[in-house]
Amino acid sequence: MNEHTPQRTARRIRMVRYATTATAAAGLALTAFAPTAASAAPRPDVVQQRLDALVKEDGMPAALATVKGRDGRSRTYTAGVGDLATGAKVPVDGQIRAGSNTKAFTAVVVLQLVAEGKVGLDTDVDTYLPGLLRGDGIDGRNITVRQLLQHTSGLPDYMDVPPLNDFTPIQYRYFEPRELLDGALAQKALFAAGTDWAYSNTNYLVAGLLIQKVTGRPFGEEVTKRVIDRIGLRHTYVPATGETALREPHPHGYLTTGPGVPLIDYTAMDSSMAWSAGAVVSTNTDLNTFYSALLTGRLLPADQLAQMRTTVPAELLGPGVRYGLGIQSRPLTCGGLVWGHGGTSPGYRTRGGVTEDGRAVNITVTTVPDAPTAKRMTDAIDAALCR
Repeated sequence: MNEHTPQRTARRIRMVRYATTATAAAGLALTAFAPTAASAAPRPDVVQQRLDALVKEDGMPAALATVKGRDGRSRTYTAGVGDLATGAKVPVDGQIRAGSNTKAFTAVVVLQLVAEGKVGLDTDVDTYLPGLLRGDGIDGRNITVRQLLQHTSGLPDYMDVPPLNDFTPIQYRYFEPRELLDGALAQKALFAAGTDWAYSNTNYLVAGLLIQKVTGRPFGEEVTKRVIDRIGLRHTYVPATGETALREPHPHGYLTTGPGVPLIDYTAMDSSMAWSAGAVVSTNTDLNTFYSALLTGRLLPADQLAQMRTTVPAELLGPGVRYGLGIQSRPLTCGGLVWGHGGTSPGYRTRGGVTEDGRAVNITVTTVPDAPTAKRMTDAIDAALCR
């Protein structure tokens, strides 16, 4: 997930998680494949060149992308290998664990409930989940729904405590949301609600519980009905309880535990550790479709979309980055902003977003990169949108 305060820098090494972060390790240098037939060109374009470099120079097992240009056409790209054990090619637009892109889905559902008059953005969390948030400096009566979605609640991150420090032994372990929340409430508040900004997965864990309480339906069902089915995301889903494998063709995702240590295949996993903060499975193309639909008003009324796009500084995510309600903006070198979220799971890192004029890109690599490689992913997104 993300870093939020200077004193938490040490946690970057272990925060391989479902959110937008810049941490962890690298993998092996592998051979790149050519673009797919649909995107083949006489010479590699800038996107293909950047993906090839992520594999050959940065050691990502695989990289894949979907780019929608000003002409409205989408092009898909692959590089590397999809399975280190067999050497299989990367499936075109294969499924990936979308990590903290899930937060944008969760925020959309909450904001739909706001539009329906069932939730108040500036109403305290205790109104909907009485007594749930209590701890050292933590009181749900002083935390609003807006502060959850904007990461200004001061809630500590449940991912910062055992057993979530080490993903190796919990690959197939199931976690109840309340078990995860207890890990957060055992910590001290990061700051008084509304006085600062710090990325915390706990905010979206609570948002998922709020959705269930207000609707009386499981979180996954609400996301499916209100977002996935509504805009026809055919390759996107919230994993069912106990579901560990990806449903469609996919590149394998790999966990790095240290320099020189063999990569661990972390493709199959119990994603309950991420739940409403990071469990969604998708594809690069579906993520482009989702963010495009969101920004063009197909998922939210104008008032709620404007609230979502009202941002606060989040420079720890990168120069000029600002965070809204489950979505962030990043300046482009060619002018304007790219709107999206990005996400990380133990085996995948995704980055991308859409522009006001409809350009879109999403790039995925199949292990969590170190900070310099993560920066080159961001540069690749800029190149794809500004070329």
